[in-house]
Amino acid sequence: MPGPTLEMEPVEPQSLKKLSLKSLKRSLDLFSPAHGELPPPDPESKRIRMSHKISMEYGGIQPTPSQKPPRRAESGAPVTGSEGPSNVLALTDSKDAQTGGAQNSLVVGPSAPRALNTVGISGKGTLAVSAPGSSERFSTSAMMERISSRWPRPDWHAPWKIYRVISGHLGWVRAIAFDPSNKWFCTGSADRTIKIWDVATGTLQLTVTGHIEQIRGLAVSSRHTYMFSAGDDKLVKCWDLEQNKVIRSYHGHLSGVYCLALHPTLDVLLTGGRDSVCRVWDIRSKMQVHALSGHDNTVCSVFTRPTDPQVVTGSHDTTIKFWDLRYGKTMSTLTHHKKSVRAMAQHPKEQCFASASADNIKKFSLPRGEFLHNMLSQQKTIINAMAVNEDGVMATGGDNGSMWFWDWKSGHNFQQSQTIVQPGSLDSEAGIYALSYDITGTRLVSCEADKTIKMWRQDENATPETHPLNFRPPKDIRRF
Repeated sequence: MPGPTLEMEPVEPQSLKKLSLKSLKRSLDLFSPAHGELPPPDPESKRIRMSHKISMEYGGIQPTPSQKPPRRAESGAPVTGSEGPSNVLALTDSKDAQTGGAQNSLVVGPSAPRALNTVGISGKGTLAVSAPGSSERFSTSAMMERISSRWPRPDWHAPWKIYRVISGHLGWVRAIAFDPSNKWFCTGSADRTIKIWDVATGTLQLTVTGHIEQIRGLAVSSRHTYMFSAGDDKLVKCWDLEQNKVIRSYHGHLSGVYCLALHPTLDVLLTGGRDSVCRVWDIRSKMQVHALSGHDNTVCSVFTRPTDPQVVTGSHDTTIKFWDLRYGKTMSTLTHHKKSVRAMAQHPKEQCFASASADNIKKFSLPRGEFLHNMLSQQKTIINAMAVNEDGVMATGGDNGSMWFWDWKSGHNFQQSQTIVQPGSLDSEAGIYALSYDITGTRLVSCEADKTIKMWRQDENATPETHPLNFRPPKDIRRF
């Protein structure tokens, strides 16, 4: 027979938010009765703390009980009598000094201050500091050990200056590439032409046409007599430099092509564009090997390496991706930047690269992509191009015409330059769109929005005395 049923008291329905607030209030009442007020300072703990700091700092120079300092006579004569304790100061009469007695001497007991310049057994001057009596003189900052900065000191670099301005294009100059022989370089422009210039004299050697929109990317092969170009017309073209004409076109991009790179050891071409895909092409067969898809926005920078990760891309979606060229898959994604990654530069010798964004310039290691450090200044503009040479000089060009030079090792910005637009151009056309060092790394070429090409080199007359290095190591090091 079932027993009598007990009637349960009705439970008030409460929301999760209300229960959380109740629990939070109980915790505050239990663990924080003062409600955020700091506990009152304890003078005894402060005295112990300061005494410990002083003993740690000056403990090595305090006299030990065996080092009893000799008493000094008022007349300056040495005391020959028996010595007292080390903390007793005896002022004796001259007669007592001769007889060795101390009957009429004035003895000052332990209440006398111990901060005296005494002479120990070794004969060296030592300073005795009493911990309790002098704790008010020392602050915590005085006790702190001064640690020298571990940040690497930058190498000295001579400042760079413009030595030649080349005019000839009729539109913005958007791309540049050097010939592996270092005799000429080519530039692509918004006037839909590619011009080839002599490096030594800056004279125009050849103009080729074929694109129907502005040219965004150029590359010259070191394995073949080929030049590759890409533009906003979705076309990627291969030019035979012996015949000076297009011999292949690579079709597949759905929108403008913004960047282009050649693999150093394989006959493979990589292009990235506004369709958010980096495409891998076989140069000879014109076949698309891979479509490296994964970015959410325009792929605007790419470089290749002979070893994994063989492809590195930067995008307007603020990420940098490492790609496995064998399988066409993403190896890793770097999300350190907060703005579009419009430019990247690989160091020619070291296993690391730098990426530029409007928020900062960051340096990463290869092949794992570990973050190394930020550059120590902010250019505060959209950085469209960057380049680095073997000497560790990195140059970055911005939308506002600012050209900054950096020490690669330390991230120190040692020169800030501002380009001057050519006569007849607007001040708003002071923008740098492409940068490249020559093969030797001693000349820098910038392509700009005022339709000019400017060539830079280091000032030969500069010395560390005329242009001193003004470097201060950073106080706080950001780990992201």
